[in-house]
Amino acid sequence: MEKRYLIDSNIILEYLSNTLPFDGKILLEKIIDKEFNISIINRIEILGHESVNKPIEEFIDLANSYGLSKEIETTTIKLRKKKKIKIPDAIIAATCIVNDFILITRNENDFKNIENLKFINPHKINKKP
Repeated sequence: MEKRYLIDSNIILEYLSNTLPFDGKILLEKIIDKEFNISIINRIEILGHESVNKPIEEFIDLANSYGLSKEIETTTIKLRKKKKIKIPDAIIAATCIVNDFILITRNENDFKNIENLKFINPHKINKKP
């Protein structure tokens, strides 16, 4: 089965501001070119910021945005019962688990102890995927 990814808000913002390390940027460009996936939470976080401009809106509109299905809702609730995790992070993690996505994030501490969640920190890679 081919790997699929969901990109967290912090990585999208770093990509748009050109602050990702070179290898992380290359990885992200490959992912975006193939299948650009975000959670509805990522969409809200980015587009809800006061500094958002038209190019950022247009970029986010290119993404497949995954909303709250019953399965994501149920998985989010289970995560919240097991772990002390913020609701937005729980929804992002649940979206990844339900859809078998690998999360691309810099926030390792928010996600490191979640069972069945795989993630990559593009600041810590030094080779192409």
